[in-house]
Amino acid sequence: MATTEHPPPGRLRAWMLEGLSDMGKGHAPQPAPDTEAAPEHKGQRWYRVMCLTGVDYFSTLGYQPGIAALAAGLLSPVATIVLVVVTLAGALPVYRRVAEESPHGEGSIAMLERLLSFWKGKLFVLTLLGFAATDFLITITLSAADASTHLVENPHLTSTLHDRQMVITLVLVALLGAVFLKGFLEAIGVAVALVVVYLGLNVVVVAVGLWHVITEGHVVTDWADALTAEHGNVFVMIGVSLLVFPKLALGLSGFETGVAVMPHVQGDPDDTAEHPRGRIRDTKKLLTTAALIMSVFLIATSFITTVLIPEKEFESGGQANGRALAYLAHEYLGNAFGTVYDVSTIAILWFAGASAMAGLLNLMPRYLPRYGMAPHWARAVRPMVIVFTLVAFLVTWIFDADVDAQGGAYATGVLVLMSSAAIAGTIAARRARQRGWTVGFAAISAVLLYVTVVNVIERPDGVKIGACFIAGIILVSLLSRLARAFELRVTSVTLDSMAERFIRDMASRKIRFIANEPDQRDKAEYRDKIEQIRQDNDIPGEDFVFVEVTVVDPSEFESGLTVRGEVLHGRYRVLTLESSSISNALAALLLHTRDSTGCIPHIYFEWTEGNPFANFLRFFLFGQGEVAPVTREVLREAEPDRDRRPRVHTG
Repeated sequence: MATTEHPPPGRLRAWMLEGLSDMGKGHAPQPAPDTEAAPEHKGQRWYRVMCLTGVDYFSTLGYQPGIAALAAGLLSPVATIVLVVVTLAGALPVYRRVAEESPHGEGSIAMLERLLSFWKGKLFVLTLLGFAATDFLITITLSAADASTHLVENPHLTSTLHDRQMVITLVLVALLGAVFLKGFLEAIGVAVALVVVYLGLNVVVVAVGLWHVITEGHVVTDWADALTAEHGNVFVMIGVSLLVFPKLALGLSGFETGVAVMPHVQGDPDDTAEHPRGRIRDTKKLLTTAALIMSVFLIATSFITTVLIPEKEFESGGQANGRALAYLAHEYLGNAFGTVYDVSTIAILWFAGASAMAGLLNLMPRYLPRYGMAPHWARAVRPMVIVFTLVAFLVTWIFDADVDAQGGAYATGVLVLMSSAAIAGTIAARRARQRGWTVGFAAISAVLLYVTVVNVIERPDGVKIGACFIAGIILVSLLSRLARAFELRVTSVTLDSMAERFIRDMASRKIRFIANEPDQRDKAEYRDKIEQIRQDNDIPGEDFVFVEVTVVDPSEFESGLTVRGEVLHGRYRVLTLESSSISNALAALLLHTRDSTGCIPHIYFEWTEGNPFANFLRFFLFGQGEVAPVTREVLREAEPDRDRRPRVHTG
């Protein structure tokens, strides 16, 4: 394709655009040079990558017991068991299937994207991206807010840092952005250290908590008596637990991140890009192991926090609000150990934001630039880091750095993505004619949809912030698509032998194309078209080649162009093309012809009848419309030198 020479960018611009889309760099299999051996895969063993997703998943222990206690009260352990059942019997099988269907980290959005085409498919993906943005951005702000809570509530610092939670949260978000601005590809070693230390400290806290439960037997008796008095029998308890379960949905987070980090998994030496069997197998191990570890911790921590911490301490302003396990660490192991626990919790919560930021930077560039719904710089890491950091500042300010207030938005994002994953798994199983899995995934989809709807009804703030993200993404995307409407977006041009022959033959004379909208394609159509062009432009002879473009999916933005030549009715030379836009296809063909022959080609149009604005909308939405002026505008933007620009004639 023709390229335009630009002056070298300034140092700041070069730094900002350095490493375009490098978040996934080094993970795609590359063929070994001068050999046919299997590609060498870069990456880490699955248990190390598990720690990368674990900084998001395991860090929820910092606030999940407190949220469960607020939501379910004395029923917190029973409701947590329901959560664990849904995790192991629902979310885990779903995401094991997602890993199998999208082994390059695209997740369930890519699975559902294949089902829909045209604009409805793009809008559907943009909606899911809105909820994904909700999930990941609220992960950043909620984790930073909870980290600041642990810092402010530390007995050694509470007097100094009182009423400074907002400032501390903003500083943590800014530090996170600074890490990515400096350059962040992989920090698995740091993640491993954080997860090992954090889970080790939690093992100590859980062990000490269980020891106090055993030695102070009355706490269990008191809890059981109060539970029975409040709810009556086991069946009522289970029923109430099912009703409050949506409020505990934060404990399901981490699965989407687990799929997003798949490109980091090493896999087997004989894995290929099309069939990375080892990566899929080891990612399934990653998801299963993380779910089992988290399930054990969820049950144990919900139990000890419920029976050992007074109920009033969980409420807003209480010492266990948003930091139940830290409360136990200080209460039973002393302030020194408690401070160490606070530091580890702050570190892993802050790094959970790093995991979410990495997920955003991997996810958004996969879709928006490809749809033409983001500027070119959206493929670069640093500009997107600035955008996401500023949005995180705004979200933190809106929610006043409150962990509880952000729970609804977080849960909404998580549940919508999990529901879409379950639906995608159902469709994939049905297409594979796996009846048992189809029924199972359909049941899981129904459960997750129920939980999502209940969560939205009870905490509408979640869907409101999600709707804001969706509206923002769609608005910015459409404006970007509009701004890039006249951009040359054909990535390559390939001519078959007949098409090359036509162009090579004309290169010895003047290259003249006629843009023709195919109708009957009979002899009279081409004869009349040539006669009209000759009269309108006052040119002799019949040395023309017709160009006919068929629009396939006008919602697509970038694509390659294949040109086929044929001779119709024994005399008319015709080039046929398929593209998402007639004007772009014609401009790309003209530029390719100029570059391959060294001659300036001419193309002839007839004016399109109708309102110019309506014709522009037809071009924007359906790739058709007023073709002649749009083709010239695309050429003007692609080639600023008028002497080298292909000529457009309209009569």
